Amino acid sequence: MDPLLISARFCGPNSSGNGGWSAGALASHVPERGLGTASEVTLHRPPPLEHALRVCTFDDVATLLDGDDVVATARAVVDCPTPVPGVAAEIARAAESRYPGLVDHPFPHCFACGPQRAEGDGLRLFPGTVDDVDARPRVACTWTPDPSLAGSDPELVDAPVAWAALDCPGAWSVDLAGRTIVLGRITAVLDALPRIGEEHVVVGAQLGRDGRKWHTASTLYDADRRVVGRAEHVWFEIDPAAFS
Repeated sequence: MDPLLISARFCGPNSSGNGGWSAGALASHVPERGLGTASEVTLHRPPPLEHALRVCTFDDVATLLDGDDVVATARAVVDCPTPVPGVAAEIARAAESRYPGLVDHPFPHCFACGPQRAEGDGLRLFPGTVDDVDARPRVACTWTPDPSLAGSDPELVDAPVAWAALDCPGAWSVDLAGRTIVLGRITAVLDALPRIGEEHVVVGAQLGRDGRKWHTASTLYDADRRVVGRAEHVWFEIDPAAFS
Protein backbone atom coordinates (compact mmCIF):
# COMPACT_ATOMS: atom_id res chain seq x y z
CA MET A 1 0.00 0.00 0.00
CA ASP A 2 1.16 3.54 -0.82
CA PRO A 3 0.50 6.62 1.35
CA LEU A 4 -1.43 9.61 0.05
CA LEU A 5 -2.02 12.89 1.87
CA ILE A 6 -4.29 15.62 0.49
CA SER A 7 -2.92 19.01 1.51
CA ALA A 8 -5.37 21.64 2.75
CA ARG A 9 -4.28 23.73 -0.24
CA PHE A 10 -6.19 21.29 -2.47
CA CYS A 11 -9.56 21.63 -0.75
CA GLY A 12 -12.95 21.84 -2.44
CA PRO A 13 -15.25 22.44 0.50
CA ASN A 14 -13.18 23.73 3.42
CA SER A 15 -13.13 20.33 5.11
CA SER A 16 -12.44 17.98 2.18
CA GLY A 17 -10.35 17.57 -0.94
CA ASN A 18 -11.18 19.06 -4.32
CA GLY A 19 -12.77 16.20 -6.23
CA GLY A 20 -10.70 16.63 -9.37
CA TRP A 21 -7.35 16.92 -7.58
CA SER A 22 -8.13 13.95 -5.32
CA ALA A 23 -9.27 11.85 -8.27
CA GLY A 24 -6.18 12.72 -10.31
CA ALA A 25 -3.88 11.83 -7.42
CA LEU A 26 -5.54 8.43 -7.06
CA ALA A 27 -5.61 7.82 -10.84
CA SER A 28 -1.82 8.10 -10.91
CA HIS A 29 -1.73 4.83 -8.97
CA VAL A 30 -3.71 2.88 -11.58
CA PRO A 31 -1.18 0.60 -13.34
CA GLU A 32 -0.05 1.69 -16.80
CA ARG A 33 -2.09 4.90 -16.73
CA GLY A 34 -0.23 7.67 -18.48
CA LEU A 35 -0.78 10.37 -21.06
CA GLY A 36 -3.40 9.42 -23.61
CA THR A 37 -5.07 6.79 -21.41
CA ALA A 38 -8.34 7.25 -19.53
CA SER A 39 -9.21 6.52 -15.90
CA GLU A 40 -12.55 6.57 -14.12
CA VAL A 41 -12.58 7.64 -10.48
CA THR A 42 -15.60 7.24 -8.20
CA LEU A 43 -15.71 9.25 -4.97
CA HIS A 44 -17.52 7.34 -2.24
CA ARG A 45 -17.13 9.98 0.46
CA PRO A 46 -15.51 13.42 0.83
CA PRO A 47 -11.70 12.96 0.77
CA PRO A 48 -10.27 14.10 4.14
CA LEU A 49 -7.55 16.74 4.29
CA GLU A 50 -4.16 16.56 6.01
CA HIS A 51 -4.81 12.95 6.96
CA ALA A 52 -2.71 9.87 6.22
CA LEU A 53 -4.61 7.85 3.62
CA ARG A 54 -3.54 4.61 1.92
CA VAL A 55 -3.75 3.49 -1.68
CA CYS A 56 -4.28 -0.22 -2.32
CA THR A 57 -3.73 -1.37 -5.91
CA PHE A 58 -5.05 -4.69 -7.19
CA ASP A 59 -5.10 -5.61 -10.88
CA ASP A 60 -6.19 -2.39 -12.65
CA VAL A 61 -8.07 -0.86 -9.68
CA ALA A 62 -6.64 1.59 -7.14
CA THR A 63 -8.59 2.10 -3.90
CA LEU A 64 -8.13 5.06 -1.56
CA LEU A 65 -8.64 4.05 2.07
CA ASP A 66 -9.12 5.97 5.31
CA GLY A 67 -8.52 3.18 7.78
CA ASP A 68 -10.93 0.50 6.57
CA ASP A 69 -13.29 3.01 4.91
CA VAL A 70 -13.22 3.34 1.12
CA VAL A 71 -12.86 6.99 0.08
CA ALA A 72 -12.52 6.51 -3.69
CA THR A 73 -11.80 3.90 -6.35
CA ALA A 74 -10.04 4.36 -9.68
CA ARG A 75 -9.95 2.02 -12.65
CA ALA A 76 -8.68 1.95 -16.19
CA VAL A 77 -11.25 2.49 -18.95
CA VAL A 78 -11.06 2.19 -22.71
CA ASP A 79 -13.56 4.82 -23.83
CA CYS A 80 -12.26 8.40 -23.66
CA PRO A 81 -14.45 11.48 -23.12
CA THR A 82 -15.40 13.44 -26.23
CA PRO A 83 -13.94 16.97 -26.30
CA VAL A 84 -16.23 19.91 -25.68
CA PRO A 85 -15.81 22.36 -28.59
CA GLY A 86 -13.43 25.16 -27.65
CA VAL A 87 -13.69 28.93 -27.86
CA ALA A 88 -11.13 31.64 -28.54
CA ALA A 89 -9.19 32.93 -25.55
CA GLU A 90 -10.70 36.41 -25.84
CA ILE A 91 -14.21 34.94 -25.65
CA ALA A 92 -13.23 32.88 -22.60
CA ARG A 93 -11.71 35.96 -20.92
CA ALA A 94 -14.86 37.98 -21.50
CA ALA A 95 -16.98 35.16 -20.06
CA GLU A 96 -15.15 35.34 -16.72
CA SER A 97 -17.01 38.53 -15.78
CA ARG A 98 -20.23 36.48 -15.96
CA TYR A 99 -18.97 33.81 -13.55
CA PRO A 100 -21.85 33.22 -11.07
CA GLY A 101 -19.40 32.20 -8.34
CA LEU A 102 -18.20 35.79 -8.02
CA VAL A 103 -21.60 36.62 -6.51
CA ASP A 104 -22.65 33.37 -4.83
CA HIS A 105 -20.33 30.38 -4.33
CA PRO A 106 -21.06 27.31 -2.17
CA PHE A 107 -17.34 26.68 -1.58
CA PRO A 108 -15.51 30.02 -2.05
CA HIS A 109 -12.13 28.58 -1.01
CA CYS A 110 -12.23 25.74 -3.57
CA PHE A 111 -8.76 25.10 -5.00
CA ALA A 112 -10.06 25.12 -8.58
CA CYS A 113 -12.80 27.75 -8.75
CA GLY A 114 -12.87 29.58 -5.42
CA PRO A 115 -12.83 33.37 -5.81
CA GLN A 116 -11.39 33.80 -2.31
CA ARG A 117 -8.14 32.01 -3.22
CA ALA A 118 -5.14 34.27 -3.83
CA GLU A 119 -3.35 34.54 -7.16
CA GLY A 120 -0.78 31.74 -7.38
CA ASP A 121 -2.51 29.73 -4.65
CA GLY A 122 -5.75 28.43 -6.17
CA LEU A 123 -6.42 28.01 -9.88
CA ARG A 124 -9.01 30.82 -9.86
CA LEU A 125 -11.04 29.31 -12.70
CA PHE A 126 -14.03 31.58 -13.27
CA PRO A 127 -16.15 29.94 -16.02
CA GLY A 128 -18.97 32.05 -17.37
CA THR A 129 -21.64 31.27 -19.95
CA VAL A 130 -20.59 31.62 -23.59
CA ASP A 131 -23.33 29.89 -25.61
CA ASP A 132 -25.02 26.54 -26.15
CA VAL A 133 -23.66 23.54 -28.04
CA ASP A 134 -26.45 21.33 -29.40
CA ALA A 135 -28.83 23.11 -27.00
CA ARG A 136 -26.55 22.32 -24.04
CA PRO A 137 -25.25 25.23 -21.94
CA ARG A 138 -21.51 25.86 -22.30
CA VAL A 139 -19.14 27.87 -20.08
CA ALA A 140 -15.53 28.94 -20.53
CA CYS A 141 -12.63 30.65 -18.81
CA THR A 142 -8.88 31.10 -19.15
CA TRP A 143 -6.15 29.65 -16.93
CA THR A 144 -2.45 30.46 -16.77
CA PRO A 145 -0.74 27.90 -14.47
CA ASP A 146 1.47 29.29 -11.71
CA PRO A 147 5.02 27.91 -11.23
CA SER A 148 3.99 26.52 -7.82
CA LEU A 149 1.80 23.99 -9.67
CA ALA A 150 4.71 22.27 -11.44
CA GLY A 151 5.43 18.59 -11.04
CA SER A 152 8.76 16.85 -11.56
CA ASP A 153 9.28 18.94 -14.71
CA PRO A 154 9.35 22.64 -13.67
CA GLU A 155 7.80 23.64 -17.02
CA LEU A 156 4.74 21.36 -16.72
CA VAL A 157 1.76 21.20 -14.38
CA ASP A 158 1.47 18.24 -12.00
CA ALA A 159 -1.15 15.76 -13.27
CA PRO A 160 -3.57 16.03 -10.28
CA VAL A 161 -3.69 19.80 -10.82
CA ALA A 162 -4.67 19.23 -14.46
CA TRP A 163 -7.48 16.97 -13.24
CA ALA A 164 -8.59 19.77 -10.89
CA ALA A 165 -8.72 22.17 -13.85
CA LEU A 166 -11.04 19.70 -15.61
CA ASP A 167 -13.32 19.43 -12.59
CA CYS A 168 -15.23 22.59 -11.65
CA PRO A 169 -15.86 24.05 -15.15
CA GLY A 170 -18.20 21.12 -15.69
CA ALA A 171 -20.15 21.95 -12.54
CA TRP A 172 -20.63 25.58 -13.54
CA SER A 173 -22.36 24.57 -16.77
CA VAL A 174 -25.25 23.67 -14.45
CA ASP A 175 -27.51 26.43 -13.12
CA LEU A 176 -26.34 26.38 -9.49
CA ALA A 177 -28.77 29.04 -8.25
CA GLY A 178 -30.37 27.55 -5.16
CA ARG A 179 -28.54 24.22 -5.41
CA THR A 180 -25.21 22.68 -4.45
CA ILE A 181 -23.65 19.78 -6.34
CA VAL A 182 -20.59 17.69 -5.54
CA LEU A 183 -18.53 15.40 -7.72
CA GLY A 184 -19.46 11.72 -7.63
CA ARG A 185 -17.48 10.41 -10.60
CA ILE A 186 -14.98 11.76 -13.11
CA THR A 187 -13.58 10.04 -16.18
CA ALA A 188 -10.58 11.87 -17.59
CA VAL A 189 -7.67 11.56 -19.98
CA LEU A 190 -4.68 13.88 -20.30
CA ASP A 191 -3.34 14.12 -23.84
CA ALA A 192 -0.50 16.31 -22.56
CA LEU A 193 0.36 18.26 -19.41
CA PRO A 194 -0.42 21.99 -19.22
CA ARG A 195 2.60 24.27 -19.54
CA ILE A 196 3.50 26.65 -16.72
CA GLY A 197 2.95 30.31 -17.64
CA GLU A 198 0.96 29.57 -20.82
CA GLU A 199 -2.61 30.79 -21.17
CA HIS A 200 -5.05 27.89 -21.53
CA VAL A 201 -8.80 27.81 -22.12
CA VAL A 202 -11.15 25.53 -20.19
CA VAL A 203 -14.67 24.86 -21.44
CA GLY A 204 -17.49 22.99 -19.73
CA ALA A 205 -20.82 21.75 -21.03
CA GLN A 206 -23.96 20.30 -19.52
CA LEU A 207 -24.87 16.86 -20.87
CA GLY A 208 -28.08 16.06 -19.02
CA ARG A 209 -29.88 15.42 -15.75
CA ASP A 210 -31.34 12.36 -14.05
CA GLY A 211 -33.14 13.32 -10.85
CA ARG A 212 -30.54 14.76 -8.46
CA LYS A 213 -27.75 13.50 -10.73
CA TRP A 214 -26.16 15.84 -13.29
CA HIS A 215 -23.90 14.89 -16.21
CA THR A 216 -21.34 17.33 -17.59
CA ALA A 217 -18.12 17.42 -19.62
CA SER A 218 -15.05 19.65 -19.83
CA THR A 219 -11.99 20.12 -22.03
CA LEU A 220 -8.70 21.95 -21.51
CA TYR A 221 -7.04 23.62 -24.51
CA ASP A 222 -3.54 25.08 -24.85
CA ALA A 223 -2.60 28.40 -26.45
CA ASP A 224 -2.62 26.78 -29.90
CA ARG A 225 -6.14 25.43 -29.26
CA ARG A 226 -4.91 21.86 -29.02
CA VAL A 227 -6.66 19.52 -26.58
CA VAL A 228 -4.64 19.02 -23.40
CA GLY A 229 -7.20 17.06 -21.39
CA ARG A 230 -10.83 15.90 -21.47
CA ALA A 231 -13.28 14.78 -18.80
CA GLU A 232 -16.85 13.75 -18.14
CA HIS A 233 -18.49 14.03 -14.74
CA VAL A 234 -21.38 12.82 -12.64
CA TRP A 235 -22.50 15.29 -9.95
CA PHE A 236 -25.00 14.88 -7.12
CA GLU A 237 -27.19 17.54 -5.56
CA ILE A 238 -26.63 17.62 -1.81
CA ASP A 239 -27.75 19.53 1.25
CA PRO A 240 -25.24 22.39 1.65
CA ALA A 241 -25.43 21.91 5.43
CA ALA A 242 -23.52 18.66 4.99
CA PHE A 243 -20.38 20.76 4.32
CA SER A 244 -21.10 23.68 6.64
